[in-house]
Amino acid sequence: MKAQDWEDALLAEHRNSMYVSGGRDAYDFLTQAAQGLVGYECAPGWQGEVRIFKYTDPSAGERPFAFIVNVSDLLFYVRKAGFVRVPGGLGGLRSQFPSTKENPAGEWTIRITNAAEAQALAICFLHSYINPEHERRVAKIAREILPDVFISCSADILPEIREYERTSTTVINAYVGPIVGHYLRSLAQHFRRAGINAPVRIMQSNGGVMTAEAATEKPAYIVESGPAAGVIASAHMARRAGVSNLITLDMGGTTAKSSMIENGTITKTSEYEAGAGINLSSQLVKGGGYALKLPLIDISEIGAGGGSLVSINKGGLLQIGPQSAGAVPGPVCYDAGGEDPTLTDAHVILGYINPKHLAGGHVRLNAQKAKRVFERKVAEPLGMPVLEAAYGVHAIASATMMRAVKAVSTYRGRDPREFALMAFGGNGPICGVELARMLQMKRVLIPPCPGLFSAFGLLLATIEHQFTQSCFRRAGAISVGELNTLYAALEQKAHAVLAQEGVEQHDVAIHRYADLRYSGQAYELTVSVPGRLLSPAQVPEIIENFEAEHFRTYGHRAINEPVDLVSLRVSAATRESHTSFVPYAAGGARAAQTDASGERLAYFGPGSGLLPAPVLNGRDLIHGATRGPVIVEEYDATCVVPPGCEASLDEWNNIGIDIGQE
Repeated sequence: MKAQDWEDALLAEHRNSMYVSGGRDAYDFLTQAAQGLVGYECAPGWQGEVRIFKYTDPSAGERPFAFIVNVSDLLFYVRKAGFVRVPGGLGGLRSQFPSTKENPAGEWTIRITNAAEAQALAICFLHSYINPEHERRVAKIAREILPDVFISCSADILPEIREYERTSTTVINAYVGPIVGHYLRSLAQHFRRAGINAPVRIMQSNGGVMTAEAATEKPAYIVESGPAAGVIASAHMARRAGVSNLITLDMGGTTAKSSMIENGTITKTSEYEAGAGINLSSQLVKGGGYALKLPLIDISEIGAGGGSLVSINKGGLLQIGPQSAGAVPGPVCYDAGGEDPTLTDAHVILGYINPKHLAGGHVRLNAQKAKRVFERKVAEPLGMPVLEAAYGVHAIASATMMRAVKAVSTYRGRDPREFALMAFGGNGPICGVELARMLQMKRVLIPPCPGLFSAFGLLLATIEHQFTQSCFRRAGAISVGELNTLYAALEQKAHAVLAQEGVEQHDVAIHRYADLRYSGQAYELTVSVPGRLLSPAQVPEIIENFEAEHFRTYGHRAINEPVDLVSLRVSAATRESHTSFVPYAAGGARAAQTDASGERLAYFGPGSGLLPAPVLNGRDLIHGATRGPVIVEEYDATCVVPPGCEASLDEWNNIGIDIGQE
């Protein structure tokens, strides 16, 4: 069957199925600081909330953010209008709003936006998380005057305390809004032309999916949607394989992503930084990115992938990434115009990657050209043999990725040695064992179709939304009745939102959480709360759970110190999908290279040297445990099993690698 005939048949069969998408458009647009202007409205004296963005990445100097085209341009356009205190504020906190007598809100809005020629408008008032009325009044006027401008209110995006994080998150939402909206509208038009009536769902950064309409309004929720799908797939596979503690390594062409699954549960967070050399959520280590305070899977990301450029820095040392050769021109070995060596070129030189082709012969490689360029630009300046220099690149790349793994494990009080590593993505199976050895981990799992594994997560994801209510109280003093009332209101809102997406109430699973901290601390920890009517005896239990988590994360607890309750959270999702991986007969589903056979020389470092390594198909491991060195070639990825390790297939078609010493 021809490719077009196959595509037509597939479309005919699935025209009314569900389409689920996850990707990096919003993330890439954010991190590349592409063109696009965002107007920003705030009260006088709070403009610095946005100005801080210029100084958050010391390694890059003064880094421009969303709302400027050139560094010399004004960061945002805010007319210093007269403000008055509005009486009747809640809890002693009064929102600020432009005086309608001295400066009508509508006139103020249009001056700001027209001056900036903005494509989007972010509205952030100081206490709108308590009283959103004034933000919404300004938004209403702005929509009437500026119907083509994308508008974000902080009270709708993040109704929580902390004006900096709330402002940052709202501005990010406004910045990526126009590009995400354009993409989703184009996608809908394409489907209509193709006669596809399938509902469209978009993967969120928290691992759930939302409607395309919801993603258009809150695009900040999908910034890390692509990596989230890989974690969802990993958790599903881990449960099937009987692995309760797992760290993921999703390594593609540009970056490596890591996340932690503990006791079968995906780790989530609401503290995240995006757009720096490393994107992470650790409260102990900040990466200098832009604050994105939304519920998402705890994923750490670092600029180390197969396309990462290899160079010699000013100090004469090897440097890998974060710049990437991209798909075009790609690594030198692609022979498509790339002139700078990459990590993939080093792996070709080491013998890990087929020197002739990838993807079953669809991507031809020029190994000799890669070696010549690598020798001239890397090995000779270092005064090293080519193989030793290439192995150094491999080792440094693995050490760089170790930062991402530590960000989700060590920096959160977890010991990586107590976890298995699941490595996937196009390059994860090459570097997985080296990284695991550095962390003294004992087992690596390579799932079936590792290069496409994240796509399984899209099929497994459920519709999910999260809702937050700020509730700043002393935890021991709040009444259980007030807690039950607040949680009931959040759950009612959750059921209403999911009902709009066609989900019946009996199909909704509700999970409760609370953000707590010791009085005087600046950051909270999130703990689970029983999902039923709370009794007075359970409030101390919630406090104890917080203190136990504080000890696990920071290594200490403050005895008899007061604990503050900061926010309440509710997660509402459809009950877990029944979609499952088919229990293949061992070896039945691994996609092989067309000529994966024989052996080739591969270099495994100074300790082992250059060794002949059998080249196998994944299905060849059905015959039993195989000692390394072995190279497993598949259509979408290559798995390297170094000396001292042993590989086998489990009943779910994972390649399991038990790690020995070199």
